[in-house]
Amino acid sequence: MYAIVRTGGKQYQVAPGERLRVEKLVGEVGDTVELDDVLLVADGTEVKIGRPVVEGARVVARIVEQDKAKKILVFKKKRRKGYRLKNGHRQPFTALEIKEIL
Repeated sequence: MYAIVRTGGKQYQVAPGERLRVEKLVGEVGDTVELDDVLLVADGTEVKIGRPVVEGARVVARIVEQDKAKKILVFKKKRRKGYRLKNGHRQPFTALEIKEIL
């Protein structure tokens, strides 16, 4: 069984027992999160496709980690002008463990 959910402007294929990194969600480690934006649910025999979402379907997940990703360096330069800018960015994320698909 698997589902396709939308969170943080992206779509993810999830199955029970998987771990998944998504854009930052509000909550503490150990909290339960319900993802209601389910676009598709497929079990072994039947596939339900939503228009745009499947009615009554939801994915239950547990927050495993709240952290930041590796640093990405942003370097800007304009030739012959002496302009150089070095900047870094760490994107916050939430790691989820999928418990069940309802």
